Formats: sequence, C-alpha cells, structure tokens
Amino acid sequence: MIITQTPLRLSFAGGGTDLPDFWQVEEGQVLSAAIDKYLFVIVSERFDDRIYVNYSSKEIVDSVDAIRHELVREAMRLTGVDRGVEVTMLADIPSSGSGLGSSSSLTVGLLNALHIFQGRQVPAAQLAEEACEVEIHRCGRPIGKQDQYIAAFGGIRQFGFRADGTVVIDTIRLSAQEYRRLGTSILLYYTDQTRKSAGILSEQKSRTAANLDLLRRLKRYVPQVRSALETRQFDLIGGILHESWLLKKQLASGVSNPAIDEMYDIAVTAGALGGKVAGAGGGGFLFLYVPFTRQDMVRNAMRDYREFPALLEQDGSKVIFNLRRQPAR
Repeated sequence: MIITQTPLRLSFAGGGTDLPDFWQVEEGQVLSAAIDKYLFVIVSERFDDRIYVNYSSKEIVDSVDAIRHELVREAMRLTGVDRGVEVTMLADIPSSGSGLGSSSSLTVGLLNALHIFQGRQVPAAQLAEEACEVEIHRCGRPIGKQDQYIAAFGGIRQFGFRADGTVVIDTIRLSAQEYRRLGTSILLYYTDQTRKSAGILSEQKSRTAANLDLLRRLKRYVPQVRSALETRQFDLIGGILHESWLLKKQLASGVSNPAIDEMYDIAVTAGALGGKVAGAGGGGFLFLYVPFTRQDMVRNAMRDYREFPALLEQDGSKVIFNLRRQPAR
C-alpha cells in the first residue's frame, strides 16, 4: 500500500500568465504558496487483476481504458499501471471548484503514488511536467502550469514560464517562524459556491490578446510580492492582493459576482488589507490578508461565512506510507 499527501495552494500574484496563450508571447511569472490542506491518494495491490477506483463514485473495471475518471485513467496509462490495483482518493476540501488547485494536486499525488507502486521514485520536476501532460494535453483542460508545479514542490515559489515550455523555479526562503507569521495573516472563507474553472479559463483564453495589457500588469505584481516576502514586510502583500483583484475581475465575466463582491467588501471594511477569490474565480474560497491585530474584527464581520483554517506548507507531494509486500509487477 502506498499513500501520498499533496498540498493545495494559494496564488499570490501573476495568475493567468501561466496559460500557454500568454507565455508563448512572453514569459509568464507566478508566485504561489502551498498550504496545509491536502489531497491523499492510496494505491494498493489487489489479489486479482481488476481495477477499483474510489472517489465520490466507485468504479470496478477490467481495463484502464474503461475507467471513467480521466485523471486516474491517464495517470495509470502514463505510469504503466494496468491491472490488479485499487486507487482511493480523499480530499480536505470539495474535490472541484475550490480555486485551491485541487485537480492538479490530485494529479500530482496520483502520479507520485503510481510511480512508487511501480518501484520508481521520481523528482518533483518530473511529477509536475507529467501532471501538465495529463491535465493539459491528454485531458484537454484549458488550464495553466502553476498548480502542478507548486503541488509537486511545495513551499513558496516563484515560477517563470518560458516560450519553449521550460519552467524556472525560484524558492522564497523563510524561517519556520516566518512561515507561521505569514500563514496566520491569511484567512480563507468559503463562498458557498463551487464552479468549474474551465468555463472561466476558456473565456479568459479566448480573450488573451485583448487582455494582454491586463496580464502584463498582473505579472508586475510578482516582484512586488517577492520583495515584500524577502524584506519581511508581509503587510504590503495585502495592498498588492487588493490591486490585483481589481484587475483580475476584468479578465473574464465570471471571475466575480454580487455575492462575492459583498463578501469582499465586508472583509475589507472590517479590516482586511486585501484579498481575492482563489484560483480562476467565480466561487470556491475567498483569500484574505488580515494582520493579526485586525482578525477579531474581520472574523466578527464575517461570522455568517464559514472560515477554512489553513497555514502554509513547506513540503510538496510526498509519500507518507509505503508498504510493498512484493516486487512491482
């Protein structure tokens, strides 16, 4: 039995520039952080040759081609696992529409578990690229590359997405105490709405040429967030998030809505320095930056909404249990 734990993520700046329609024109830049909420994948060997897949549904099939869950099917094809296996997926959050990168975390965790099941330990960069291959190329999802990379690497990272498809990875180094100080300034609230990011991202993709100036302006916030992190002036991040949210809402029609705008206004009026909807927008989680001294006021103002406690996570996808009873097939 193999169990992998893969973190979810928050994007601080540059979201949208990781889409190929942007980085094929000029380099994309995104600064993201992993959080301590996870996708767990369990892969265990069966005594027969059938394949069991357990998620919100249960599948029992005789071949990989018959698997309906496309991420599981393509991850098994890529890693060469083709029979006699049971795959179970568990999540700390709703499995889709959260805005926290759950599908990419799931894909990275699947690949990690299946490779280990086959007797191979592969590096984070390979997991990230293979997850991009599964989600973007094999499953045709209109998404970028940041989620797969932060899920594989963890920590706080700045990613550069180049026209030749390569990804440059820079690590933002903080002490354990600084990780905690930054993490405790982040509040997440559930919007009570979920959405498929594909619709928003498809519209955003079709408007890339028209949005090019907006995306360039969003990319310029990446070095500003990095500077705030490196100089430990964390509160500056709140204002940057606020400015970038005002721009992000212009990228596509479904990024925000009146209910989300009302949530955000309540939080800012109560003391949040800034924030945005995590991910593509339209639902999922509202990501706020709130200094510790203002958090009681914000929590009181937001008492009608469900808070989702989270801190930052330094590790990427990892194996947390590995019991192999016999050599891989």
